[in-house]
Amino acid sequence: MQREEIISRTNAFLIEDFEVEESALQPGADLKEALGLDSLDYIDLVVAIEQNFGFKVKPEDFQQMHVMDDLYNYVSDRLVAA
Repeated sequence: MQREEIISRTNAFLIEDFEVEESALQPGADLKEALGLDSLDYIDLVVAIEQNFGFKVKPEDFQQMHVMDDLYNYVSDRLVAA
């Protein structure tokens, strides 16, 4: 899957499922601030990623993600490894 498709799919479910403004989804945007998620929302985010991309996510993986680009890179890396 190409990086552009990963970004597009990720942004689509963030906008639809989490009601995130599209303008907030910039590669350098702070992940927590852009998504405005609380701790329970992160569980939903894990489920959404698993459903959309078909791999298991460890919640502790989010500790290494600080900006939106980290999330895109994580998904990309996991898809390559699968």
